[in-house]
Amino acid sequence: MLVSTIIILLATGAALGFISGLLGIGGGILMTPVQYWLYTSSGINPDTAIKIAFATSLAVILPTAASGVYQHHRKEAINWKIAIFMGIFTAIGGAIGASLAVHLPGTALKIAFGSIGILVGIRMLVVKIPDAERPIRDNPWLWISLALPIGIITGILGMGGGVLVVPVLALVLGFSMHRAIATSLAIMLFTSTGGIIGYIINGFFAENLPEFTLGYVYWPSWIALTAGSIGTATLGALFAHKIPGKILYCIFIALIFYVSLDMIGLFEWLKSLVF
Repeated sequence: MLVSTIIILLATGAALGFISGLLGIGGGILMTPVQYWLYTSSGINPDTAIKIAFATSLAVILPTAASGVYQHHRKEAINWKIAIFMGIFTAIGGAIGASLAVHLPGTALKIAFGSIGILVGIRMLVVKIPDAERPIRDNPWLWISLALPIGIITGILGMGGGVLVVPVLALVLGFSMHRAIATSLAIMLFTSTGGIIGYIINGFFAENLPEFTLGYVYWPSWIALTAGSIGTATLGALFAHKIPGKILYCIFIALIFYVSLDMIGLFEWLKSLVF
């Protein structure tokens, strides 16, 4: 791996760690585009590159989320009952989604990744989340009906699920923004585990993978991204409790739209029009 690639991955890891702790997302929405660009630039087939990016992102999310969860737990911001219950079913869904993803075209996965993000961003713009405590909907069947499809989607798209879980916790279950962010990170510990297992098992016999992979997980990238992310995830979690929920909400939406539009190719298309 080139020195320049290592530096890019370390910087990406530092950024995603802070964003993960701050906004309760795994960082896959940031890691995936960067990895995809690096892998395709180095000559890896785009179809294989997107699957490696998804799998490696999930592997990075696990320790990164754990770092942020520790700080949120100290602030007593996590609803562990819902986190564990939903987490078990998102993990099952994540394993199913990862198994499906390896049989789908890489281009379709890339567009699906961006499209899901845009839909979530639009929904969050339309429905405002109050930055206050509200009664939580205590319905285990509702939790299951939400968790399983979220797990499948995130397993397919190589995300920890925070980009979907935070809006669901806030819009459907009645969490405040701060509690949604904290509980989302705890759920991601389960979701990412299920997805990782799926990508490893289904990648054992995949062809044209680079050296140092376990299934579709590419360990050199995992080491660099994780090294950059763990410390900054703790920092992001600390900042999350100092920033008003409305500001976190706006940052969250802006990030979703930017990365999602990039993944569906909007900026590349605009660039082609200009040049």
